Amino acid sequence: MAGTGASPLKRAEQFIWLTARVLEQRRFAHQFLGGSADAVETALAAYLNEDGGYGHALEPDLRGPVSQPLHTAHALSVLDSIGRCSGLRVERICRFLTDVSAKEGALPALLPSQRGYPAAPFIPIVDDPAAQLLATGPVVGLLHRNAVWHAWLFRATDFCWAAVDALEKSHPYEIEAAVAFLDGAPDRARAEAAADRLGRLVREQRLAVLDPERRAEYPVAAGYAPGEQHFPYDYARTPESLARSWFTDEELERSLDHLAAEQQADGGWPVNWRQWAPGTALEGRPLVTLKALLTLRAHGRSIG
Repeated sequence: MAGTGASPLKRAEQFIWLTARVLEQRRFAHQFLGGSADAVETALAAYLNEDGGYGHALEPDLRGPVSQPLHTAHALSVLDSIGRCSGLRVERICRFLTDVSAKEGALPALLPSQRGYPAAPFIPIVDDPAAQLLATGPVVGLLHRNAVWHAWLFRATDFCWAAVDALEKSHPYEIEAAVAFLDGAPDRARAEAAADRLGRLVREQRLAVLDPERRAEYPVAAGYAPGEQHFPYDYARTPESLARSWFTDEELERSLDHLAAEQQADGGWPVNWRQWAPGTALEGRPLVTLKALLTLRAHGRSIG
């Protein structure tokens, strides 16, 4: 076992082998240990359904076998991380996205097929769900970044632009989704202008904790768990993100110091959203740990 003097990466590795699902183990091995992309894709295939979507609790807060947009978005992010977001696999996913889109031509967060299976109480199940930027923005941005072209993208892109332009009062996860869209949107001038406006909104509405030592002074969004706050790195996961310009060097560095210090004694990072079942928290921590390591590395922090 890695001792207390081991590097953050070595401590996280022990945590991953001890607690993570096979998919997260293989993702860790690919990102940090020279593991193969094929192994990641093989593990991801276990969550694929015949309709071209993904299910089986790939996103831990949604249990059961049925395909859902949030699971499928998660799958796309995995494929993107291994350079496999192309070809027939993505064509099949886009057909699924077309089939499950709301009347606006974009994605709802949750389809009514989830009814009857366990799901987080903070994700409501309704019979006729509307499209949401929260579900659609990350998917559209990711597909554009990978130069994927599919008929579904035209209306979904228009929906995202309209949703971003309409944002006045928001919450951190919706802003994250907006950034994910803008970071991949083909119209870079429009994306930069929209991001500039959102950055001012984030600061005015205090949606980012700019000084971790004064964290208690920052509001928690309605419906979020106590302490479920966002920091500059949550929006600017890489230096190339449009959200990077929202924060000074000092603000970003303070947030990265905070992120590094959040590593727990067992080597993993904690989840800060509402925990409603033991298994979901256990499966969520390796995902958060991977994201923390990738964020720190992207910003040039030494992790070992």
